[in-house]
Parts: sequence; structure tokens; C-alpha cells
Amino acid sequence: MFTKETLSKMLFLDIETVRSHKSYDELSEGMHKMWEHKAESIKIKDEDPANPWTPEMKFLERAAIYAEFGRIVCISVGYIHWEGEEAQIKVKSFFDIDEVKILQGFKQMLESPRIQGWQLCAHNGKEFDFPYLCRRFLINKIVLPRLLQIQGKKPWETPFVDSMELWKFGDYKSYTKLELLCATFGIPSPKSDMDGSMVGEVFWNEADVERIARYCEQDVVATAQVLLAYSCMDLVATDRVFRL
Repeated sequence: MFTKETLSKMLFLDIETVRSHKSYDELSEGMHKMWEHKAESIKIKDEDPANPWTPEMKFLERAAIYAEFGRIVCISVGYIHWEGEEAQIKVKSFFDIDEVKILQGFKQMLESPRIQGWQLCAHNGKEFDFPYLCRRFLINKIVLPRLLQIQGKKPWETPFVDSMELWKFGDYKSYTKLELLCATFGIPSPKSDMDGSMVGEVFWNEADVERIARYCEQDVVATAQVLLAYSCMDLVATDRVFRL
């Protein structure tokens, strides 16, 4: 599916997000009203008579996935580098309590000469990671990096690769988690320490962004391995994964 040359110019990424505030009460009056309206749209699907629904409960559970009510706490990236026939995966994370610092660091990397002409790859990236990033850049009044400026471009002109979309092969009703693809291709699971449902509490109760970054990096490595598997290439050994 991909050549070594193409894969070597692909930046794999994953983001971790949490709700914008630790508690529902910390929202402004205006955002309270906006969340109540938003929460109504997800109420019917999630409603469980045995578990009474409240806007506060949904805020704690679901706000992180909406860029207007969430924030980014980590962006992890990685790329595949070949030394002869042997591949390496190199990863780096941008993480902080301050979201602006994360976005500024990521933008600086995207605008470095080395990355020009590269593609961005994420699992379910077109539905989540890429639009979430763009929205949080603008909410924080940061001009979008060139690679994320896709206005006016046709879908095939955008520099985005989505490993989940590739696996659909035109089957629009298919949704395949990264963990399932890892199990299918014999790739080590990226969920060894925690899972996505734990990120918010680790951030708000422990402020352990370092732990979140390690978890995020595992998804980046797994996505890179999936692209290698798609291309019928050998996977990268665990001892050939390096943190920058």
C-alpha cells in the first residue's frame, strides 16, 4: 500500500484530550447553557433508566471529545526511519498543564524545514485528531500550521492519512479500533498502562501528564506499525523504538 519512501515522510500522531474544567460548576454561565444544549443531543442514545442522566454527569464523561468543551493535554508524534533494511520508530511528545505551550511546541515542529512535504497520519484522524487540533489552535488564537490549513483543498489534496479509513476499503459502516487492528496483525497492544477513559482523571486528580504522554506514545507507535502491516513490511522490534 505504501513504499518506504512514502512512509519515511509520514508523521504519525495521536492526541489526548480532557474536559475543559475539572468540575461542571467551574463552567461559565454561558458555557453551562451551551453544554446543556449539547448534552441533550447525546441524551437519547446514552440514556439508561438505571443510571439517571444529568448534564453534569455527561460533562464529566463526554466533554473531552468536543473541542469546544475540552482541551488537549498531550500531542505525541513519531516517524519511521530506516538504517539500511532495518527500521526504527522515533517518538516525541508535547505535554504540559498549559495547552498553549503544547500547541506552540507542536506548531514549531510542523513548520520546521524537515517536515515540509510530509503527510500526517492518525487512527480515526480525519474524524477526531485533525479537526480537534485545528479547533483548539483557533480557540487559543494561534494561527494554524501550514500542514493543517486545508481550506479550499479537495479531499485528495489534503496531507492527511487515516489508518482507520484505509482499513474500511470503502465500507462506510465499518469502525475498527486500533486495538483490534493490533491484535489482528500481531502488534503489541497500545493499552498496557491505561485506556482513554482514565486520561481525564489522571490529569485532573494526579496532574501526571508524563504518564499520559507515555500512553499516547504507545498509540503513535501502534499506528506506525499498522501502516507497516498494511504495506506488507516487517514490524519494528520493541528495542528499535526510541524516544526523542
